[in-house]
Amino acid sequence: MLRNLITVGGWTMLSRILGLVRDQLLAAFLGAGPVQDAYQIAFRLPNMFRRLFGEGAFNAAFVPLFTERLTAHGQEDASRFASQALSCLSAWLLGLTILGEVFMPWIIEIIAPGFNHAGGRFEMAVTLTRITFPYLILICTAALVAGVLNGLHRFSMAAGAYVSFNIVGIATILLGALVFHDTATWTAIGITVSGFVQLGLLLWSVRRAGVQLTLPRPRLTGEMRDMLRRLWPGLVGSGATQLNLTVDTLISTLLPAGSISWLYFADRVNQLPLGVLGAAAGTTLLPVLTRHAAEHDTAGGQKTLNQAIDYASILTFPACFGLLALAPEIMATLFGYGKFTTEDALSSAQSLRAYALGLPAFILIKVLSPGFFAHGDTRTPVRIGFLTLALNLALNLALYRPLTHVGPPLASTIAALVNLSFLAVILHRRSVFRPDAALVGRLLRVIAASFLMALVTVTLARLIAPGLVMWHGLMRAMMLGILMGLAGVVYLAALWAFGVALPDRLLRRVLRRGRAR
Repeated sequence: MLRNLITVGGWTMLSRILGLVRDQLLAAFLGAGPVQDAYQIAFRLPNMFRRLFGEGAFNAAFVPLFTERLTAHGQEDASRFASQALSCLSAWLLGLTILGEVFMPWIIEIIAPGFNHAGGRFEMAVTLTRITFPYLILICTAALVAGVLNGLHRFSMAAGAYVSFNIVGIATILLGALVFHDTATWTAIGITVSGFVQLGLLLWSVRRAGVQLTLPRPRLTGEMRDMLRRLWPGLVGSGATQLNLTVDTLISTLLPAGSISWLYFADRVNQLPLGVLGAAAGTTLLPVLTRHAAEHDTAGGQKTLNQAIDYASILTFPACFGLLALAPEIMATLFGYGKFTTEDALSSAQSLRAYALGLPAFILIKVLSPGFFAHGDTRTPVRIGFLTLALNLALNLALYRPLTHVGPPLASTIAALVNLSFLAVILHRRSVFRPDAALVGRLLRVIAASFLMALVTVTLARLIAPGLVMWHGLMRAMMLGILMGLAGVVYLAALWAFGVALPDRLLRRVLRRGRAR
């Protein structure tokens, strides 16, 4: 499991790094204003579906059924099931996309109520969203094909294909800015083009794996109904985090121009550890937990969940405390160029800190949710998802006026903590999740090490780099790199001092793996 987690996490990390480059170009060429706000609305809708289907609900509904058929009846029967699912999904998505294109002005009025018809933001958002909306078909069908690869335990290409999204995005931003002088339109075109590239790579990989996917006439067979029953609830259950972020965007349209952009760039930085760890854990855990559930191996499932939490926490908590400590410096270094001003970076850093407070909860939701899906239960996460969505909306409405752009991310953080609490308690009562004393002790020591790292980092930043946010260019980036490197050293030393990761044990593990190879 750890090897698969590292494989998926590595590809996702590369995708997130390229995504940061893409976002840096967006910030430099569009800044934080009406055009950026309109583009972010156009990007939010298909991107929400990408995260829901690519990282959550579809895997939860499709992978267990595909794995069961593959195990019980062989690859031919599993391929037939996958082909029928692909056909039904494509037909439904095509109809949804046509409706979306026709009724796009009304959709924008719903998801961006703060966009009035003066100033051009509304019309621009409608045009750009019509360009990006076909990505919905491509990425959702790509998620099904990736689910086939995950069911075959071929995680590399399923994770690697998403790198092309950012490669195509970077190319089209540069093309639009430097050649056609219309960055927003060409960036929107790049989203749809990247969908074709991702789907093509995944279909090629599936064929190489020996699975032949076809498009038979769509029929709602018993198998399809079973998958749909699992899919629809899972959209809310596993995607509560993304739906909460969409609520944040909706509320932020009621704030002054630029607020959507501040929230977006803060979320993108927060998504780097969330996407790498959360998506990797959710993707690799589900097939393993499904196998334990099928074999009625309760102890094995509990041990797997504990290991996943242990692995994730060692990287999650330092990421959380690191973002809290260096948020202004990070935002200024990553995006403080071109039309994105220092004031924009500082405002976005305030939103980032509110998101970072909930980062452990966001990731652990991804870890615990497969505990329900592996046992065929999608109803419980749905009920919890509806509860936290309602809570998030209520908190947004209460906080967005007094806290402005900090209110929506803080509301999401509180909602995520409530979501996590419900998931953990219910899984504990069902004997699916039983944290042992060793895990609890390690978590406390990891948190202590992360807090010490943040404290030392903030102190060093004040001593050796006062006013780093106002520095410019390469010097600021170099100093931030030095601070982050020192933070890493302090964290590793603290882990060693607290007995979480001892060098001799790590060395023995590496040597054992080397001898095995």
